[in-house]
Amino acid sequence: MDKEIITAVALGIGLSASTGFRVFVPLLIAGAAARFGILPMNESFCWLSSNAGLGSLGVATIVEIAAYYIPFVDNLLDHISTPISIGAGTLISASVLPIDNEIMKWLSSLVLGGGSAALVQGATAFLRLGSSGTTGGAANFLLASGENIAAIVTPIFTILLPLVMAILILLTFWIAYRLIVRRRNV
Repeated sequence: MDKEIITAVALGIGLSASTGFRVFVPLLIAGAAARFGILPMNESFCWLSSNAGLGSLGVATIVEIAAYYIPFVDNLLDHISTPISIGAGTLISASVLPIDNEIMKWLSSLVLGGGSAALVQGATAFLRLGSSGTTGGAANFLLASGENIAAIVTPIFTILLPLVMAILILLTFWIAYRLIVRRRNV
């Protein structure tokens, strides 16, 4: 397999998984990285690094981060952001995958990116629901802070070390799967 494809798949996994924490933060970081020539992006996605794209993503990022600190609004946002994060994960994967066939690029991006984003978003929504149920939402700000940190750190490290981050993310998915299976068998 070509090194470019492996790196692109690793970037797709890491960037899309981070959209499961916050939708707009990874898109903003990817757009800024593309703007500075750090992240190679497919030509049709250059709008992410445009002034309008970065400005819009910046405003959306601020609103999204702030909204997750409001108890019970954060739970509502989980319902809204789940399908949006899948779309964002698909989009960000498609922006880095060097596949010429458009149908294959979008199908691969949906499975790779949308799937990664869905797994992370589902896990965070489940944790927030549990936190809201047990603490009445009082501890949700801790989850929001952790998610915000993860939404910033994950795409930055993914851009800098794509293969390492992809392996870590896939390993985390595998461990979580094993724990769920073990818990069901008990």
